[in-house]
Amino acid sequence: MAPRKAPPSNFGRKPGLVVVGGTRAKRALGAVWLVGAGPGDPDLLTFRAFNALRGADVVVHDGLVSDEILDLAPSRARRINVAKRKSRHTLPQDDINQLIVALALDGLNVVRLKGGDPFLFGRGGEELLACREAGVECRVVPGVTAALAASAGAGAPLTHRGSAQAVTFVTGHAAHGDPDLDWVALARPNQTVVVYMGVSTAGLIAERLTAAGRAGSTPALVVENASRADERRILTTLADLAQAAEGLTGPALLMVGEAMAMAQENPAHSRKSGDPGGDSEWIPALVGMSGVIE
Repeated sequence: MAPRKAPPSNFGRKPGLVVVGGTRAKRALGAVWLVGAGPGDPDLLTFRAFNALRGADVVVHDGLVSDEILDLAPSRARRINVAKRKSRHTLPQDDINQLIVALALDGLNVVRLKGGDPFLFGRGGEELLACREAGVECRVVPGVTAALAASAGAGAPLTHRGSAQAVTFVTGHAAHGDPDLDWVALARPNQTVVVYMGVSTAGLIAERLTAAGRAGSTPALVVENASRADERRILTTLADLAQAAEGLTGPALLMVGEAMAMAQENPAHSRKSGDPGGDSEWIPALVGMSGVIE
């Protein structure tokens, strides 16, 4: 009787486990979740984002994500802050891409937690491509982008019959030189232009839009820290946009268009352009989640 053949080297192992160097088993692949954390208020987090956080082994997060949202992750989950600010990066984007891929390849469930929405000026597309190239599963969870929160909070719709038939999101930040935008298209009336990362270039943006034909009297709204307890709104016009944006330190949006005439101030944290503001107290209706669902 012929001797029985030895079983293959992976006989009896669970699917997905492989031998590295013939000495030890590698963990099954993890996955990456690109999660939009919204503009800051935990009440604006989606249920899908909440559930993704609850299942995280590691949370790779932006600096603008609030502690209230980060605390929704399990206490065992490791937190890695990869905060980026203009001209000051904790980690370059390529390194962030490599980090989340490496963590997933090590068998961890990775939540890449990003302010706002991952696919709206969040560079989520680059992280998704990095995962695809490495063969790592990547799921995307949309988030409430800051423009929607700012519009809702101020009572100024982004589109409005008779005054805003379109809305355009642009970035005021360019890697090199001035923002490369279609100023003629953006200067057309009856539309809302929302500028992300445009505080430092507010004067240039106003100049370009005015030169392209947009009236200097067009209503404008600047919103700093949209949806947070310290949100500040500045009602102004396109002509005074640069002055309105002076001195802002938090994340802010520039919103230009006829519909912005409907915006309302919040008493304590808003000021009209050139006005130091009032001294009354503003208490937001909801400042955070009352508890965590287990």
